[in-house]
Amino acid sequence: MPEYLPMAEKKTRLFYHLKKWLEIAALDYGMFQEDDRVLVGVSGGSDSLVLLDLLSTPMVHLSPFTIVAANVDLGFDPSYGDYRILEACLKDRGLEYVMEKTDIGVYAHGPENRKNPCFLCSRLRRKRLFEIAKDRGCNKIALAHHRDDIIETLLLNLFFAREISGMVPDLSFFGGEFHIVRPLAYIREVLVKKYAREQNFPVIENRCPSSATSKRIFIKRLLDDLEKENKDVRNNIFLALQHVKPEYLLGKKIGEGLEVLKVRKRELKKRNHPGKN
Repeated sequence: MPEYLPMAEKKTRLFYHLKKWLEIAALDYGMFQEDDRVLVGVSGGSDSLVLLDLLSTPMVHLSPFTIVAANVDLGFDPSYGDYRILEACLKDRGLEYVMEKTDIGVYAHGPENRKNPCFLCSRLRRKRLFEIAKDRGCNKIALAHHRDDIIETLLLNLFFAREISGMVPDLSFFGGEFHIVRPLAYIREVLVKKYAREQNFPVIENRCPSSATSKRIFIKRLLDDLEKENKDVRNNIFLALQHVKPEYLLGKKIGEGLEVLKVRKRELKKRNHPGKN
């Protein structure tokens, strides 16, 4: 079982680097306004603990807001060992927090949903986060997706969902009642992990049975292999998301013109033979 160690001193060179890019992303997308209440999703992984750490420190260029940490446990650890370690970490910070034990992950991996457990698990957990946000009076939900997550999501959707779409840093839900924000959007995964080690954050094992075989792992390994040939692959993909040229994409569905032609022929036939169906 991992052991919770006291936090290290925050104000390192890496801390200032991460805070700088978090605030730049927040300013670019208008993530936070004065008096926002922000529910920070804390899974127990290093990414979410880094996000919580950075958001709980004073901002330089952002208006003040309050945060509430929220953990929705997926039910893979019946011993509650990971739960207790994470709770000790949150208590140590003196933050308002919510922790819930659920069976979402176990249910999503049940026999009736073997094809796509990750989609259902993510959907149910996010639904619960919205409910907690409403109960706690929060209008923003901050998730710890970083730059690498955004790159990988683009390729996941391209390869497996047959669409060109990604993960945006600020997304409105329910007519603007809630916003999901991703303040780590500009920060590379390697720096997030490095900062987690630097700060002695607890290493809580990912017990999800799909964690080692998911399509996201496949994409991550593919990118690692490509970077052996070109070290700028990830950076190039991320920058490409800011230089989209729709006029050079297909823009039409296959067979769309033929369908239009069929409709025209039917209309012409009706005009020429008004008494026939």
